[in-house]
Amino acid sequence: MVHFGADELSHRGASARRGVNFAGKGARMERSGEGRAIQLAAEGSSAYPAPMEPDSPNSPKRSLTETIFVIFLRVVAVACLWFGLQYWSMLVGYSHAGSGRFDLLNLPWRVAAAGLAVVFPVAALGLWLGGSWGPVIWVLAAGGQILMFGVWPEIFGRNPLAIVLHSVVALVYMAFRLALWLESRHKQDSVTVDLL
Repeated sequence: MVHFGADELSHRGASARRGVNFAGKGARMERSGEGRAIQLAAEGSSAYPAPMEPDSPNSPKRSLTETIFVIFLRVVAVACLWFGLQYWSMLVGYSHAGSGRFDLLNLPWRVAAAGLAVVFPVAALGLWLGGSWGPVIWVLAAGGQILMFGVWPEIFGRNPLAIVLHSVVALVYMAFRLALWLESRHKQDSVTVDLL
């Protein structure tokens, strides 16, 4: 029977998890494919190089304009989620004392409310994540509300506040996009090198 010391037992336990078999003290180790790779790496063999480190561990810092733009998108996302929840609460009869339930609405309201109840939360998700599709979905939702309350007020009623808020958000969004475009253009001009 072979007796191992405490130091050898701890080594034996770790090695057994890697596929090392001991026949006794001072015996030769036999290793499987993974164990052989570990042994070669430990011996400094060039056949198994050390794992690669990431090429660029530091991501570029955002400018102040980009940071404020992201905050703006997230505020608009929260507002879109709120609009979506309002439409859902109306459709299921939770708000308006139950008079806005889907089965009690006329056809134009059914179409508009059901569509906006789906589109506003999707726009909120896209805006929150900063996806390029988020503002596109928001334009569909905001455009739907602007058409409802601006073009067909005799069917949907008047809501000038919604029209003004969507217009302001659209103008602020366009101002941010212009500022970000000018900023990226300025960065490109400062990096350009003449080869003459």
